Amino acid sequence: MSDQLTLVVYSRAKPGMEEELGKRLLALVAPSRAEEGCISYDMHQSKDDPAVWMAYENWRSEEDLELHFQKPYLRAFADCKDEILAEPLDVRKFSLKS
Repeated sequence: MSDQLTLVVYSRAKPGMEEELGKRLLALVAPSRAEEGCISYDMHQSKDDPAVWMAYENWRSEEDLELHFQKPYLRAFADCKDEILAEPLDVRKFSLKS
């Protein structure tokens, strides 16, 4: 059984902050992909609503994800999220089954 973990995170920008949210989210991609426990880390923007972004992430393990949450760039995003997000992040964790 794999310990691999998939994270799907939805975020919605405040009106007028769509581009800023995208800029900040896209800045997380390269350093996250460089983490040892990162299998994949992709950022998507809704085709129907440009205020909605979705991160699709795969991690080796829960421990690797916890290390990710402690990284300075992720903490910096968390510290400023209230100024750009219209609502709390919707974070969903999945375990690999096939």
